[in-house]
Amino acid sequence: MRITGDGVWGDPADPAGALATLRRLPELGVNFIDTADSYGPAVSEELIREALHPYDQVVVATKGGLTRTGPNVWPPCGRPEYLIQQAYISRRRLGVERIDLWQLHRIDPAVPRDEQFGAVRELMDRGVIRHAGLSEVSVEDIEAARQVFPVATVQNLYNLVNRKSEAVLDYCAEQNIGFIPWFPLAAGSLARDGSVLSEVASRLGASPSQVALAWVLRRSPVMLPIPGTGKVKHLEENVAAAGLTLSDEDFAALDRVGQEEWAKQQTPQD
Repeated sequence: MRITGDGVWGDPADPAGALATLRRLPELGVNFIDTADSYGPAVSEELIREALHPYDQVVVATKGGLTRTGPNVWPPCGRPEYLIQQAYISRRRLGVERIDLWQLHRIDPAVPRDEQFGAVRELMDRGVIRHAGLSEVSVEDIEAARQVFPVATVQNLYNLVNRKSEAVLDYCAEQNIGFIPWFPLAAGSLARDGSVLSEVASRLGASPSQVALAWVLRRSPVMLPIPGTGKVKHLEENVAAAGLTLSDEDFAALDRVGQEEWAKQQTPQD
């Protein structure tokens, strides 16, 4: 998402920097990239192919189901014929015979979800995609989809201070479904000086966002965070978070203050 223009629209302001960021990934041991046909649209998939094809050990996951009519505008479109078309286009754009992981970007409320799930099943049966996932769904959505196709991954908003998908994450862990949290670096007001997060970060010689990412990584064995960036420096900082070791005490303390921060967000303000 971050290797496109403002509003996830058009070409990046620094194409060379975007390509350098992508090419740094395998050098750092990163072997999973998440993108979508709507990022740009098309721009992200095209840059990934230019930088990394034929990918070797890198798995490129993409998504379909959102259309684009302008910067920061994302109308859903879950018509089966559209989903199938977009998966074929992504396959060609990425330059692969089969997409390793294709995810339904959103369940379109204007289209019966079983029709959308049926399109995913058809893509699997045709050999266009190998594995399939969902994005921004409930446990009930996942269970309904699993009646139609094996759900390999779920991609929901989740981080230290946004816990709306706690039940979904727990379900995924129980069912051995990969959980891909987007926006995993967020720390909200916990990043301020004097907070538990800033104290842990200072003690570990890390940034608050790195510690927030380390917490997400430790939260569950099925966690696969996707911190986005278009800059090599930020990429290297994000990857370094995987090397942080949180003590049981620090993990518990961060969990507690994160839950408290999330509870505050749910409380109506006077």
